[in-house]
Amino acid sequence: MSKKKTNSRDSWGLRESILTFIPGNSVYGTMRARQARTGFRFILPFVIGFLVFMAKPMVESVIMSLSNVTLIPGQGYDKVFVGIRNYQNALSVDPYYNQYLVEEISRMAVNGIATIVMSFVIAVILNQNFKGRTLARAIFFLPVILSSGVLAGIESQNEFYDMMAGMAESVGRSSGVNISAALQDLLAVSGIGSGVFTVLFDMIDAIYDIIMASGIQIIVFLSGLQAISPSLYEAADVEGCTAWEAFWKITFPMVSPLLLVNTIYTIIDFFMKNDNRVMERINTVMYGQQFDFGLASAMSWIYFGVAILFIGISAIIINRGVHYYED
Repeated sequence: MSKKKTNSRDSWGLRESILTFIPGNSVYGTMRARQARTGFRFILPFVIGFLVFMAKPMVESVIMSLSNVTLIPGQGYDKVFVGIRNYQNALSVDPYYNQYLVEEISRMAVNGIATIVMSFVIAVILNQNFKGRTLARAIFFLPVILSSGVLAGIESQNEFYDMMAGMAESVGRSSGVNISAALQDLLAVSGIGSGVFTVLFDMIDAIYDIIMASGIQIIVFLSGLQAISPSLYEAADVEGCTAWEAFWKITFPMVSPLLLVNTIYTIIDFFMKNDNRVMERINTVMYGQQFDFGLASAMSWIYFGVAILFIGISAIIINRGVHYYED
């Protein structure tokens, strides 16, 4: 990309963004303006839905987080402004919130990386030509359907599922063998770094959750892989490029923009999981014995801030290695 193109791209600012939607100017008819209007039309339903259904509850939640909320039977609730006291109580008084927050962030970092890596590897495999490829793709898409709420209900309410889970646990106890624990003990005795293998075995123990969370990421990566022109691989093969070199020089750079998309999706998906202990703590404070709407709102906004922080850090780090081929 030439320096002239770079300067033209960098000069697009607020003025050009406004002129994009105003007919009769030099910016309105450009390719970039048409693409921007098309993208805006795609997100317009979400914008309308957010303004109609979510904007008011979010503002009310912020007000509650800064207030002492008292429920009045038959009349709603009363709010008394207390400043940041709820935030202080969430971070320094509540005995569980900080602990759960640190634990879930650690679990998110490990499972998130494992989910991205596994989904990319599976997408590369599913992109190959082999018999039964369509069936294999359908099987790997099943976690998207099962994790949409159906499986969560089965796991929590199905007596047969509970019975089978209890039988599996009883068999594991009766055999007296825990392969994961035995391998960890063996590696610890051998003197190999325990910290690295602790993370690896945490991933192995969480393989069920990782697979269940990888369906959408596989589809996104697969769509990117299918968009790569076969002529690139043909040219690389003519030049004597090996499959390993083609992967790092063609496949990975071409799919790298989707790495950022999948990372953001994975972080958001993890922070919204039903089995998240922070979410459970917030629900307990709000709907349990305390009925403290102010404290629960403060916990929610702290949790939201942590999620946004991780998304921002991930975007900054990944953007450094992303390759764009627009021009």
